[in-house]
Amino acid sequence: MELKRINNVGAAVAVPDEVFALDYNEALIHQIVVAYQANARQGTRAQKNRRDVSHTTKKPWNQKGTGRARSGMSSSPVWRGGGRAFPSMANENFSHKVNTKMYRAGMRNILSQLAREGRLQVVDAIELASPKTKLLQARLNELNIKTALYLTDEVSESLYLASRNLPKFAAIEARYVDPMSLVHFDQVLVTPAGIEQLKEMFA
Repeated sequence: MELKRINNVGAAVAVPDEVFALDYNEALIHQIVVAYQANARQGTRAQKNRRDVSHTTKKPWNQKGTGRARSGMSSSPVWRGGGRAFPSMANENFSHKVNTKMYRAGMRNILSQLAREGRLQVVDAIELASPKTKLLQARLNELNIKTALYLTDEVSESLYLASRNLPKFAAIEARYVDPMSLVHFDQVLVTPAGIEQLKEMFA
């Protein structure tokens, strides 16, 4: 299989079919994307149970003779201000287990689908003389790029600093690519050196 260069400028780059030409497997892609999002969650939310809420231990009214339902404590979950019966805890674990083979197969499927849709293209390395966002934006305008994920073998400090202020552009090293980033961006640009890293990881 061959990947086209951006704006069809230059010769296409040959890539292995076992990484960039697999059949679409929607269930597998969905599973690894959901797992990636779940594993990024932090257990920071917490609710109070009957022990944690501030309340008095005095019985609100007599057990019998009032005509009302029996009640022993104001911390009851059925009372306003009472504790939750099954509260969310701060140490809740949201992680999903994904086997290495499954993850690699899912990444190959995403790359293959991007290539099939024409959203994965090859671009020469973007070099900047200084870490200026204006310079990077001018370079992107030359390439007619509005939103893209840029994958390369090594992100220079100038490119990293210049890209931080662009919300629709991200530059990362190919070996750190994740499924969420691949499906989030409309266009994925990869350098020839970045392709070699992808082949080394997923071939």
